[in-house]
Amino acid sequence: MQKKILFIGFVFITTSSLQLKAENPKSDSTFRRFFIGSSLFMFGNFSTVNNPEYIQINFGYRITPKDVLSLDFKRSIYSWPIGIPFGPSFDKPGLNYPGHAQIQAPTIGYQRFWWKGVFTSIHALNAFETYYNENNTKIGNGYTLYLNFHLGYQIKFFKNRFFFEPALGMSYWPIRTNVPEAFKLVEREWPNYFFQPGLNFGFNF
Repeated sequence: MQKKILFIGFVFITTSSLQLKAENPKSDSTFRRFFIGSSLFMFGNFSTVNNPEYIQINFGYRITPKDVLSLDFKRSIYSWPIGIPFGPSFDKPGLNYPGHAQIQAPTIGYQRFWWKGVFTSIHALNAFETYYNENNTKIGNGYTLYLNFHLGYQIKFFKNRFFFEPALGMSYWPIRTNVPEAFKLVEREWPNYFFQPGLNFGFNF
């Protein structure tokens, strides 16, 4: 499913025939300070295998044409250690948790545009996690601080009404508390970081 999502994002970029500016000069009449958005990872919810039940809502404010603050909310479930990289081990049977975890993560973000549509961003996800065993019985609560870093490019279209932001990203979690011991045993083999793409989109107003 992850490969399908990446393919959709690639097609979205390559089939766009509109020529778009990616900075917001103050003299530009199309400049819009606010936006709402989400991620193409939401398409993962159509999967019948390992459905992440993923929800992402982004709300942002452009302080200047180059500086953006955002408040986001993310929710998902996962049954494998998040540190498993894309490859033969990803989603491989036998590496999963003895149950699953549910994340609800209010998020604060800052994005900086450097040249044309090129940007970097950092997001701090305050993930409040609920752990369940294989019988779907709650066994505990935990907290993880995820720091997400992205390098990407913003594509604008329809007179800056909509945008798409393909990016390269890395997630790193320096704080992780109250993980059940059975889950820790599975996680020990894997690092506390993960490389993944960013596929955000949004509507400016």
